[in-house]
Amino acid sequence: MRGANAALGAAGLAAFLALGEAAPRLGLVKEAYFPPTSRIADALGQEAADHAFWAALGDTLTGWALGLAIAVGAGVVVGLLVSVVPYLREATASTIEFLRPIPSVALIPLAVLLYGTELRSVLLLVVYASFWQVLVQVLYGVRDVDPVAEETARSYGLGPWARVRHVLWPTALPYVMTGVRLAAAVALILAVTAELVIGAPGLGARIAVAESSQAVPDMYALVVVTGLLGLLINVGARTVERRALAWHQSVRGEVMV
Repeated sequence: MRGANAALGAAGLAAFLALGEAAPRLGLVKEAYFPPTSRIADALGQEAADHAFWAALGDTLTGWALGLAIAVGAGVVVGLLVSVVPYLREATASTIEFLRPIPSVALIPLAVLLYGTELRSVLLLVVYASFWQVLVQVLYGVRDVDPVAEETARSYGLGPWARVRHVLWPTALPYVMTGVRLAAAVALILAVTAELVIGAPGLGARIAVAESSQAVPDMYALVVVTGLLGLLINVGARTVERRALAWHQSVRGEVMV
């Protein structure tokens, strides 16, 4: 089954690339705006031979990784505190619902005012967008804790930390891993967006330069790189999720199927 799915996926990708090659050459789209796949591939090869490309890739991955790590750590800690401390969840519910829907891109002017085009501007946007993905999942996970298990732990004299470790955390972990997977994708989107709009060093800034200089194949090649990064990040996040939840029924059932 997996082999058949992989073959179908490869066939779909080949058809997509062939369409991208044929459409501009047949005049269906203007080649100046959408170059053939072969030209994009050539531009991608030239980018790979350029040290500046790898430096930009490193800058993007740095902003992504640091922002994601900060967001995950803060989301888990804040989520557990809000859930465990009595009345704190009710006291913060309206604030969370007010701040969470604010688009991160709306904070770009603030980031520029505070940090200019430095890495900290990228981190501000990445952390803000990714933090809510993790926090909300932690809150949902804690809410899903079995009240009977919680009361049993209390009756056995387990303290707050022991209840978090042995009752709350195992229940919330699947939700946390979902939040991390979502946050990883959002972090990449905001990292590239910040670089593209603000001009911070990275792939986004390199895309903006290629667009402004009419280097259309290079621009598409860099867009392809960001897409490949997103694919690799998603596959990596799912792999980590499966390993972290190897004991969980959902993952065990997936492996058995």
